[in-house]
Formats: sequence, structure tokens, C-alpha cells
Amino acid sequence: MCVSHDMSKPCVLLFFPSMPLARSLSITSLSGLEEWDEEFDLEDAVLFEIAWEVANKVGGIYTVIQTKARLTAEEWGENYFLVGPYVESNVRTQVELIEPTNPALKRAIDKMNSSGCKVYFGRWLIEGSPYVVLIDVAFTAWNLDKWKKELWDNFSIGVPWFDREANDAVLFGFLTAWLLGEYAAQCEEPPHILAHFHEWLAGLGLALCRQRQLPVATIFTTHATLLGRYLCAGSVDFYNNLADFNVDKEAGDRQIYHRYCLERTAARCAHVFTTVSQITAVEAEHLLKRKPDIITPNGLNVKKFSAMHEFQNLHAQSKNRIQEFIRGHFYGHLDFNLDKCLFLFIAGRYEFSNKGADIFLEALARLNYLLRVNHSDVTVVAFFIMPARTNNFNVETLKGQAVRKQLWDTAQTVKERFGKKLYESLLVGQLPDVSKMLSKDDFTMMKRAIFATQRQCQPPICTHNMLEDSNDPILTCIRRIGLFNSSADRVKVIFHPEFLSSTSPLLPMDYEEFVRGCHLGVFPSYYEPWGYTPAECTVMGIPSISTNLSGFGCFMEEHIADPSAYGIYILDRRYRGVDESCNQLTSYLFQFCQQSRRARIIQRNRTERLSDLLDWRYLGRYYISARHMALAKAFPDTYFYQPHDSDTAQGFRYPRPASVPPSPSLSRHSSPRQSEAEEDDDRYDEDAEAEKDRLNIRQPLTLPSKKGPALPYTLPGANGEKNGATGVKN
Repeated sequence: MCVSHDMSKPCVLLFFPSMPLARSLSITSLSGLEEWDEEFDLEDAVLFEIAWEVANKVGGIYTVIQTKARLTAEEWGENYFLVGPYVESNVRTQVELIEPTNPALKRAIDKMNSSGCKVYFGRWLIEGSPYVVLIDVAFTAWNLDKWKKELWDNFSIGVPWFDREANDAVLFGFLTAWLLGEYAAQCEEPPHILAHFHEWLAGLGLALCRQRQLPVATIFTTHATLLGRYLCAGSVDFYNNLADFNVDKEAGDRQIYHRYCLERTAARCAHVFTTVSQITAVEAEHLLKRKPDIITPNGLNVKKFSAMHEFQNLHAQSKNRIQEFIRGHFYGHLDFNLDKCLFLFIAGRYEFSNKGADIFLEALARLNYLLRVNHSDVTVVAFFIMPARTNNFNVETLKGQAVRKQLWDTAQTVKERFGKKLYESLLVGQLPDVSKMLSKDDFTMMKRAIFATQRQCQPPICTHNMLEDSNDPILTCIRRIGLFNSSADRVKVIFHPEFLSSTSPLLPMDYEEFVRGCHLGVFPSYYEPWGYTPAECTVMGIPSISTNLSGFGCFMEEHIADPSAYGIYILDRRYRGVDESCNQLTSYLFQFCQQSRRARIIQRNRTERLSDLLDWRYLGRYYISARHMALAKAFPDTYFYQPHDSDTAQGFRYPRPASVPPSPSLSRHSSPRQSEAEEDDDRYDEDAEAEKDRLNIRQPLTLPSKKGPALPYTLPGANGEKNGATGVKN
């Protein structure tokens, strides 16, 4: 289970006889979930969900916990507590500190505070307003050496002094285990505690709970294996060599051996081990040496519009704001038609290869060639939204927006003068003399504005001044492929090395608003355990490109017969070489550019209808199943859960749309691309097709609250009489 940081020492594995590890519940589709006959009684159970990103935004796990909190709070009510680190700057803006509402928890927190800790209780001010317990790890740093010794004595894991993040993980792990143990001791009756730990930073607390034999049912979720991320960043052939890696050596070579040990220990000790996608499950089985018991896909809180055209209107409004930015950025070189301009984007952590920015740039260069040789009137603007080290905005970029604003102000001034003269002429019953409507001053003002738009240089690639311009991967690649935003290029590139904000003087848009205004999200990732960016595109009705190496791409391939017909393009990066994958991506992009405006509108409607698949009201049931499984394993005398036979799961798949699919080559044989002359063709009935899609997926159902009725929806393998499972309290 765990290993020493000293490579000369043998690997020490700890096994707990009462903890079954082998069986994996295969859950592959939503409609294969059997009905529950009885409610799983949670009245005297308490759920603690523990993560470093509770009220502390670091990465994607923050989004998972924040968006899932409302649904979990509805299910567990007053018995749901999130546990995270106390970060004062975050607490001031996100948390309302209050007195603990649970008497046993109040006594536990008071006991810890009187023993030299600082533990806070409050409500996290997000949807659902869940309770949070925040622990100040820095305040107890004086215990670090003692706890490191205990970690070595019990688990043979040594943590070096210079790894601050690992030191925080040790402090946080021991403090969470202390909290859970103290809470169990303060309960008047034997408690049924369920603790769900996310990622290696929280995992040590799980191992300590098992080692101390606390009455706690444990779940460990890895959202991405630590070693997997490091290996992929090193440009290795990861997925074809998963079974061959010497994991101890690879972790040691990358100086993350102690971190890897903490993660593997948590995975091996947990009653239930979960991960976010099937592709990550395969990875975890080889790198962490345990097959996940259940897959728990990540969801979002989907907000449905009362009318279908509303999200299309939002797209048009946001697109107009992006067009305004483009007018300023390309001033002096605005020789393309903005009405025939498509906005593509990639966003996320700046991992050049892992996120697929390398293959995207290469595909853009090939797309540029295809558009030019085919004399296309379509222009593509590709945005790269990836934070990097900068020192300020680019002066030329800011100047562009100032010139655009000056032009707008000039046009407004002339328009007002023209309108006043027109009004006065009509008042006296005369048609205006057009030659006298504009004065010499007006012409002078307009000429000066036009001269101000003259530009001697090309429009900038990067909107900011990069600190390491010569070594930046994106800029280096752009210099190699020669996409410099010249007039002859049909593909323009804009690198925005900063997260978007509505307060920015350059592009004042929030990320959600920006995504709504784009036409296509491109995420050709090589390593992407789930992929929130394409999921966010889907719920906003924006088509996207992902890969069969991302959790999102695999999930969509599994549930949709023809994903591209719904605007979900799946790039094959698992069974094709880089050049073949790049050609496939280029083909997708070129065919997307050939679509008519009406075809894109139809496709956005279809994409938005898939949002139900990604709603927590569907995907939250997988977390529920994992919790019930953990309670049954930890408290077999009280709870019963029998995994179903995976071969009997009956899944659903969205069928291919019957009418006028606007997607590329996969759809071409039955639905040829329409020309602009066919804009008014009435073969496509949007309402009829939407109704067909609704028949293929049940509407989101309300999860049970603490005082609610029996579960009104299905759970994975839940019918005890039919190779399923029953969750009952004896």
C-alpha cells in the first residue's frame, strides 16, 4: 500500500482483512440503473466531505465540490459537512462563520481548539449553503515533525522538509483524522460516520482513520493520478505503456515518491475507491494498483431556459461583444467580413502538450492552407486562454481598443449632427439635400479618424507582454508554423495569457459569457481525466472537440450514437499517431467552417439538449451509490448493499438525429450540407426533433432530502431481487 522514500528499503504494504478490494461495479449508462424498493435510511448517518479545495479555489476539484454541494445538501440536510483548509482571504469573501449546529461536532471543535488547534465552522456562500469546517493547518505546524515521525513509523512514508505542499498534506491529514476521531468520541450513541476524501492532499486522513480503526466509512476519489499527470507532461507514450511502468522508479525519478505513496495509500485503504472516468479508472488500476469500485462522473448545475431561443440570443449578444474586441485588435487590417468570422477557443491550465495546444496549432496551420487554396470567404479567429507569466498588457493591444473607441465616438458625433439636420429638414416639409447634410468639419473629423486606423505592423498575437517570450511554447510554435495574423491568412490567432474577467480593460467578459459567444471549443487533450471545459460548452449549447483520451469524450461516445451530429466531435488520439490525429482535427475544423449559419444554429440546439446528461441531478446518483456501498462495507450489521451483475446493465444511447444533421463527414451520407440558398428550407422541424430527443432521456429528477420520501429515481444496481442491491437498515 505504501512505500518508503528510501529506495533501498522494501515496499511496505498494509492490508485490512475487513476491507474488500477486488470487486468493481461496472456502471456505464444512466438508464441501466435499477429501481430502489426501499429507502436507504441515512437519518443517523453523517457525511464529511474532505478536500483541499473546499472554499479554496486551486483547480477543477473546486468546481466539482462547489457545483455538487447543493444536491448533496438536499440529500443529507443538517448532517452534511465539508472540511477544508482555513485560508483567510477566501473566508472573508466566501464563508459566513457561525456557531456549530451539531452538538457533538461543537464539542469536538471546542476540544480541538482547547488543545492548540484553530478550527472554524460556518456556511459556504454558494448554492445550497453547505456547512463547512475549516482547519488552520499553519497554526498547528509545530506538530509537523512529530506527525512525520508517526507517518514513518506506521506507514513507512517519509516526507522531505522542502516539499511545502506535502507538508501541508501531512498537517491536513492528521488534523482531519483528529476531527473525525474527536467527533466519534463526542457522539452519545455509536455514530455512522461517512468520510469522502478527494485527491492525495486529503488522502492521509483516510489512511489514519483506517489505521486507528475509527468507526468511519471511507471513500477516496482520485480526479487524476499524480504520477499520470507527471508522466504525460514528460511526453511519454503513456496509454500504450501503462502496464509496463515501474511506478516506484518513475515516481522516484520525478521526486514525487512520497506524494505518490500518500495517494496510493489512500486508494488502497479506502472502503470504496472511485474515479471520474473510465479512462482514469484504467490508469488508476495500473498506477495505484487498485481497480476503482465505481465511476463517479463530474456534473454541472444546469440552468434550463424556458424558451429554446433564449440561449441562442445570449450567443448572439456575447458574439457581438467579441466582435467589438476583434474590431479593435485588428484595426488597420480588418479586411475580413465579421459576419463570416468563426470564433474558436481553447482554455485551461497552461500544459502545452497535455491540453493539446500543440496539435491545435498545427491543425490551425493546415486549416489556414485549406481555406486559402479553396478561396473560402470564412475567417477563423482562434483564442488561446491559458494563464502564463506576464508583466502587463501589450501596449499595441490596448491602443487597438482605444482606436476602436475613438472611431465609435466619432461616428456617434457625426450621426447626431446628421440626425439633427435631417430632423429639422423634415419638420419644414422638405426632403434633405444630402450634399449639405455633412459639413467640412464632419469630413475632416472622419478623415482624421480613418488616418488614425493606419497601422504599419501586423496585429499582435499575444495580448500581454510575456516574461519568457522566446521560450514560450505557444509563441515558439506560432513562429514555426508562420501564423502571424497577416492579411493573406484566413486563420488568425490571439493568445490571451490570463483568465478572463469582466473587469479587464481589454476583453471585459467573464469566461461563461465568452464561451457563449464562441462558435466552437477545441480541447484535443492528451491527458484529461474528465474535462470540464467541453462539458461547460455543452450545457451552453456550444459545439466542442474533445478526444477519446478524455473522460468527457469517452462518456459522450458511450451515450450518443453519433456524437458529431450533436456537436460533440471526438478526436481519436488513442489509436492514431500524432500526424493522423492532427489530420482528423483539421478535417473537423474545415468541415465546421463549411457549415451554413442555419446548420450551426440547428447544431447548437442539439448540443444544448445534451445538457441533461451532464446535470448533477443525473450524475449525482453515482456518488450516492458509492456512499451506500461504503456504509454497507463499514457497518455490515446496519446497512446492506449487494453489487449487481454488471453484465445485466441496460444502457441507453441517444440515437442519431433523423433529420438534417448539420455535422461533418459522419453525417454527410444522409444529410448533405445545406447551401446558403437553402436557408428557408422547412425540412427541419426543431420542435419535433427536440421532442424525439426528450423521449430518449428522462427529465432530471429531484434527489431525496433528509425528510423526503423514498428515492424517486434509480441507483446503480439497486434491485435486491434482480442481481441488484438493496440498501436497508436492519
